[in-house]
Amino acid sequence: MDLRVIVVGGGRVGFHATELLEAQGHRVVVVERDPARCEEIADAYVASVIEGDGTRPDVLRQADPERADAVVALTPDAGTNLGVCVLASRFNPEVWTVMRVATPAGAEGYAEVVDETIFPERAGARLAVNAVTEGAMRAVESLPGELEILEMRVTEASPMADRTLSEVSLPHGSLVVSAADGHRIASADTTLEPGRAYLVAAEPDVTDEVRQLFQG
Repeated sequence: MDLRVIVVGGGRVGFHATELLEAQGHRVVVVERDPARCEEIADAYVASVIEGDGTRPDVLRQADPERADAVVALTPDAGTNLGVCVLASRFNPEVWTVMRVATPAGAEGYAEVVDETIFPERAGARLAVNAVTEGAMRAVESLPGELEILEMRVTEASPMADRTLSEVSLPHGSLVVSAADGHRIASADTTLEPGRAYLVAAEPDVTDEVRQLFQG
């Protein structure tokens, strides 16, 4: 389904989000206060651009929030992003609101006001760790809470190698979801093959223990 999305904040995060949305076929309007940045976005032909402060009703109204499916506030300032989401909800109570937060802990305080919060720096940190630890363990995705989906590779030295899930004892708080190719859900009969990667859901306090089991 093609969506109509308003992105407030055309900086690094906002611009890349706009590029991805446009590439998926969605219609995007960017609201950005910096004239030079507005020119750069317009020259990239990825979205319509409105110059101005997205927290001002007269500016945000130009983006037609009443007809938008989602408003995504991605400026570096959490207060500005919150103001945008609250204002958008006043214009359109059905619009899906997303705001960028400054810290992971800060996300909890906005749960009753906005539909979704994001912390882009966490994604960047995950990529950095993956680049350093490629092979044995790779973070694939984080869920809204602390739970993470990890890609774990079984080594020859692993005590789980060539054994089925029914024969191994994973720590409480972890679950093998599927092989990394994602073709089918893991079951008790799934054999953990050396050299093969598996997707594992794990709570933070058992991640190291799971990694040691997979690596040996």
